[in-house]
Parts: sequence; C-alpha cells; structure tokens
Amino acid sequence: MKQSEVKELSVAELQEELGKSRKAYSDLKMAHAVSPLENPIQLRGERRKIARLATELTKREQQ
Repeated sequence: MKQSEVKELSVAELQEELGKSRKAYSDLKMAHAVSPLENPIQLRGERRKIARLATELTKREQQ
C-alpha cells in the first residue's frame, strides 16, 4: 500500500487496516521462526506498511 493510497482512507479504515497489518506481520514472524519464509522481504514490507498507517493516524490526530 502506497502513501497516496493511505491518505485516501478514512480514520476508521486506517485503524481497521492497521489491525489487519499487525496481525499479518505477527503471523509472518511466527511462520518465519518455525521455518524460513521463501521471501523474507515480506516482513520488511509489512513492517513499513504498518509504519505508514500509524504515521498517517498520528498526523490526523494532531490536526
């Protein structure tokens, strides 16, 4: 999810997407701990997606 897509979401959608992303990241980490992922770059991508969503939420709260 790109930053331009994140800016178009409402606050409720941002919170929902953030929850989904955190769950997906947690699942990926557990799967990677058990047996190495075929593409470990997925972890980085999910972590960055979480950061984008959290940053946008914080920015909107401050306004």
